[in-house]
Amino acid sequence: MNRVGLGVWSELIFFLILLFMFAIIFLFNTITVLHKVYLVFHFLMMLWPISQFAVMTTENPQLQLFYLKASFVGLSLLGSGWLIFAVFLTGQSYLLTKKRLFWLSLPSLLSAAGILFNPYGWFATPIEGAFKDRHYGPFFWFTLITLALYVLISIYHLYVSHRTAKTARHRLQIILAAIGILILSSFALADLVVNVLLQGQGIIVIGLTSWGIVLSGLYFLIAIQFFKVFHVIQLDQKDVLDSMSTGIIVLDEHGIVLDVNSAIRPLVSLRPGDFLDMSRFLAPLHIEGDLEAFLDAYEKRNPEGAQIEIAMGSDSHISHISIYTAPIFDSGMALIGRIITFQDVSELRRLVDASHRQNEVLQERNRALMIMQDELYKANQMLEQMAVTDSLTGCYNRRYLMQQLEHEVMTNMRYQIPFSIFLFDIDLFKNVNDRFGHIIGDEVLSSTAAVVKKMLRRTDILARYGGEEFSVYLPHTNQEQAMLLAQRIKEAVEFNIIQPGPGNQPIGVTISLGVLSVDKGGRMSVDNPKAYLRELFSEADAALYEAKHGGRNRIVSISRKA
Repeated sequence: MNRVGLGVWSELIFFLILLFMFAIIFLFNTITVLHKVYLVFHFLMMLWPISQFAVMTTENPQLQLFYLKASFVGLSLLGSGWLIFAVFLTGQSYLLTKKRLFWLSLPSLLSAAGILFNPYGWFATPIEGAFKDRHYGPFFWFTLITLALYVLISIYHLYVSHRTAKTARHRLQIILAAIGILILSSFALADLVVNVLLQGQGIIVIGLTSWGIVLSGLYFLIAIQFFKVFHVIQLDQKDVLDSMSTGIIVLDEHGIVLDVNSAIRPLVSLRPGDFLDMSRFLAPLHIEGDLEAFLDAYEKRNPEGAQIEIAMGSDSHISHISIYTAPIFDSGMALIGRIITFQDVSELRRLVDASHRQNEVLQERNRALMIMQDELYKANQMLEQMAVTDSLTGCYNRRYLMQQLEHEVMTNMRYQIPFSIFLFDIDLFKNVNDRFGHIIGDEVLSSTAAVVKKMLRRTDILARYGGEEFSVYLPHTNQEQAMLLAQRIKEAVEFNIIQPGPGNQPIGVTISLGVLSVDKGGRMSVDNPKAYLRELFSEADAALYEAKHGGRNRIVSISRKA
């Protein structure tokens, strides 16, 4: 049987080339999360040529099978690696929850398990007692089908992301990644056709898949090193940074420099990849401020924003630089980096020296501005809270409830999740107002809402629906669970005694509840969510009406399919 190509040793050469490219990416780049994902992807590619080389250089069938399994296990895991890499590349890594990662990786894991155990020779069987030549079984074809699906899904994901990309740089990044994957896939397909489907035709071309891996890796290397497609800061952002007169340094959580703008270079000799030790950096400089407090705020476990001033230059020309550092947190409040700004305040200092009083006024105005900004922020928070809550009871208002339910209920229907809705009001509440007055009536409303709120889960939504009527939304709650909770709420309100003040008798009230439970198994979506919600509340209101006219202080529950 003829063997065409560079021969067995070419596989070792391919591995060494891939190892060299791995080292270049690792040594000459600031390693971001995207780089880490790619390096895992690159490592899986490296398994193939070295394992194929090992298979062809041993005569021990057991070792041949071991190396063969290693190469195909790496290849099977490469499929899920493609898809995960594509998701990270398009900036949608937030979609990769632990559960989704498990399901995305499951086909690769099943394929890898089948290859490792090779039950009944369903992955590969030897020809003439050796695995240099072999027959492939069902797990081999399952692996190829799985890989093909991963490639198609990855390419489709990149295609959709390319259409929605907002910058030309992001589109270029996606295109380069797609081309790299297509190069590898094309050579792997050629290997399948020539060396598997046409096996027995008298010619075997060694290293086709390895050629594809090396060319794809080389393509990615060029893209990473020369096009900087994985750089943490986009070119348009870089242009904005360089246009600023303020010097800026961006660090990761370990103090490694991710980027600097052009304004900082005359002041500090730093480049991406350097480590910035703030205490050593400030040690030889003349500090005008509390250095210990600044370093404490900078270096502690949960860093805070801090500011200090330094003096640089000769006696004839001293520049005063204000350094401000602020931590950068992700949505989970975990530290992911720092930003340091260097502002030349020399002119300001000269003005300060000329007129100390003007400086005091300026500082006072600055403090007042910060106080005003803080007060404005707090006022905005209060306004946002007021917009969604009922001022009397402190629970949500009807507008907020309906806005939330439009999204929540549609999601529940799409994924067939049961939920329930309460409508309840205070029995004979008009008598309370007539007898004790509206002030006491308001106190009864607030006390009742507080009792109900204590009985609910954090995910439940209590809202004042109108007057003495309230509504409760219960996600992930079927009819039986809703009835148990409704009974506990009814009893808690019944035993709640309100003390209206000196000279007045204690007040006890009861509530009537209409409970609507929507079980899974119905329709998946509706054309008009608002109309559907009106329909649900109309049914809950009918149940409440029945409870009121059935004697009050009771519960009427109805159930329906979505």
